[in-house]
Amino acid sequence: MPANYQPSRGSERYFLAATAGLALVALSLSAAPANRLRLSMKFTPGETLRYRIETSTTANNKMETPIENPEAASASKQSVSLILRLDVLNGPPANGQPAGSVRIRATYEKSDASFQSDAYDPASANLEDQYKHLEGRWLEYTIDPDGNVSHISGIDDLLANPVVAENVRLWINGLSFGPRIPKGGVEIGQKWSNDQPMEGTALGGLIWRNHSTYLHDEPCYPTDVPPGSSVAPQPAGKNPSCAVIVTEFKIVRNGDATPDDYARKNLNTSGTWTGSGGSLESISLADGTLIRSTQSSTQDMNVEILSTRSSSKIHYASHVESRSEISLLPPEAPPTEPKS
Repeated sequence: MPANYQPSRGSERYFLAATAGLALVALSLSAAPANRLRLSMKFTPGETLRYRIETSTTANNKMETPIENPEAASASKQSVSLILRLDVLNGPPANGQPAGSVRIRATYEKSDASFQSDAYDPASANLEDQYKHLEGRWLEYTIDPDGNVSHISGIDDLLANPVVAENVRLWINGLSFGPRIPKGGVEIGQKWSNDQPMEGTALGGLIWRNHSTYLHDEPCYPTDVPPGSSVAPQPAGKNPSCAVIVTEFKIVRNGDATPDDYARKNLNTSGTWTGSGGSLESISLADGTLIRSTQSSTQDMNVEILSTRSSSKIHYASHVESRSEISLLPPEAPPTEPKS
């Protein structure tokens, strides 16, 4: 393997944390045949949505390289706390986007991250600063009526960091709920499946296979919460109803070809990558807004990267457990007039 080749242990490890695949999106529900509900995105120019995102990841890693490093970190824990403000811009989408497309500006109102490991890891220390540096910064993207995301712009310097870029890409893709819901609408008790390719991985052909069920409807907010809870109770008469959707997912592999970005560097990859998890989402029946989402996943990776030029190789094994929680924050109260 070339002497200057240095695998990004942080990239391999921490982009797994983002598999929570974050679903921060406003939806609208309209009547469909046979009492089905059609979920489609609806954003009103000028509106603002704010979400709190909490994620945590623990990882146990082992890397074998031509140059042994006995001080390399093997166990780590990552926690990220974000508050995102989504502003629907008033101007029409540019670049010839389909009618009904909208332009969204996402601003990091809060961005904190902490990393712990059993050995000093400079990549982790740098990432803490990278996440903190996100506060107050924004990016923009376009969503078309089918939920496809395109024309991402902003914070280009941070997007140059592969770990931060992967995190951003995954939560932006999570904003598009529509592609994961049957276009013909859904009804209580209905089950459906879909596949989502995993990108940026060392193994090719990896897919998240999702199996979802529309369980039932229930109040969006609890009417009784324990002391100290961050969720405010709602009176029964003012508590909207939500559709509750549960999803189970697992990783499957369709083909074993080496990804193009590795092959272009004269590297072959092989091994296994498995995983599973589930999510629970509450979506308002009144206006389709995502109220709350929780997700957990476990992944196991055992990958070998071989240089076709030097025949040297790297072996990487990891066990990763991730959890995330997304919750819609109440609208900010307008400023009050000072008393005379």
